[in-house]
Amino acid sequence: MLFKEIEIPIANESVKGDLTVFPKMKAVIIFAHGSDSSRKSPRNQAVAQYLNENGFGTFLFDLLTTEEAKDRKNVFNIDLLADRLVVATRFLRKLPEVHEETRFGYFGASTGAGAAIKAADLISVEEEIYAVVSRGGRPDLAGDSLNTLKTPTLLIVGGNDAGVIELNELAEEKLSNCILVIIPGATHLFIEPGTMEQVSKKALEWFEQQLPEELYPFPEMSV
Repeated sequence: MLFKEIEIPIANESVKGDLTVFPKMKAVIIFAHGSDSSRKSPRNQAVAQYLNENGFGTFLFDLLTTEEAKDRKNVFNIDLLADRLVVATRFLRKLPEVHEETRFGYFGASTGAGAAIKAADLISVEEEIYAVVSRGGRPDLAGDSLNTLKTPTLLIVGGNDAGVIELNELAEEKLSNCILVIIPGATHLFIEPGTMEQVSKKALEWFEQQLPEELYPFPEMSV
């Protein structure tokens, strides 16, 4: 396993991210955190660790620069956040630590889920995102991308997350390739015992299920 802190140039600043890769990986999952979080989110880190333990590389990064984060409006600027995901995906593809045929998936939480859906819809065919997972997400913020996204999408919502459940149900109706899973007893942050473990397992199952079998697993590579 290789852990490396990455800096992605953005205008006159940069955003930082934590990359974990392996000589053989099933794919790399890029995380998009919510409005009151960062790449250090303990919940996203827990999911990332579980994915690492099961053969997936991960990349958790801060979507905004230090200056941008000072403006509260930016954390709800889905166009900006989606653009950052696209930039990060293209940056990772060029890294020597990442195999040239790496598949990428997105894991978005809260507002980050809306950005993940929009980014997956915007990215080119050659850079295809093979799967998206949303945890306690706001897929409604993705706007028209809900009607055009073809990427298989899993929406995970807490059973006690009133309001967000309804938003995800409406998104499920618009997305062409989507499944909605409700975790009983969980609230928005999935702080209830055992609920984050269920999220991690559901995410792993989805990413593994959507992997193209003809490209699985990776050939040997050096890192």
